[in-house]
Amino acid sequence: MIRLPLAAITSACMASLMVVATAASAQTAAAPDAARIHAADQTFITDATKAVATQRDAARIATSRSTDRDVKAFAERVSNDNAKISDALRAASPRGVDVPKNDPDAAVLASINNLRGADFDKTYIEQVALAGEQKALSAFQAEIASGRDEQLKDAAKKALPTIQEHYAMAQDLAKRKHLTAQ
Repeated sequence: MIRLPLAAITSACMASLMVVATAASAQTAAAPDAARIHAADQTFITDATKAVATQRDAARIATSRSTDRDVKAFAERVSNDNAKISDALRAASPRGVDVPKNDPDAAVLASINNLRGADFDKTYIEQVALAGEQKALSAFQAEIASGRDEQLKDAAKKALPTIQEHYAMAQDLAKRKHLTAQ
């Protein structure tokens, strides 16, 4: 039987405890942001990414299905701008927080997917351009007003003028096409 001095046994136990404590600390440090994100910020991430992805994907459909050059020009602008906004949201989100990459509203896309020509243009302007931009505006304004994460609030503040411009463009487009602007 091997006899070890009490000091050696105590040192070995302390070293083992230090290893276990360090490993446990590293595991909890890996995702602290996900556990600490405020509900308003999480709602913003979900709502904003859905609104932006829906607008972007619907705009891509509009560039191929619309016969109106004004609708196509609006759609191209929204598609390009929203791709940048989506990247900015992903970059501003706290580490460890899941940000949906492409999670558009399937019902909105389905409502326009099989339409063409004037029917497409009317539905796109009313349901996507006006109603969709209004949803996006609400999400970004809510984050600015009640969000807690400074990076997300800053991203929302930077994107808001673009979204406001899209909404104003959508209202103008609706008026020019003799549709009810919201």
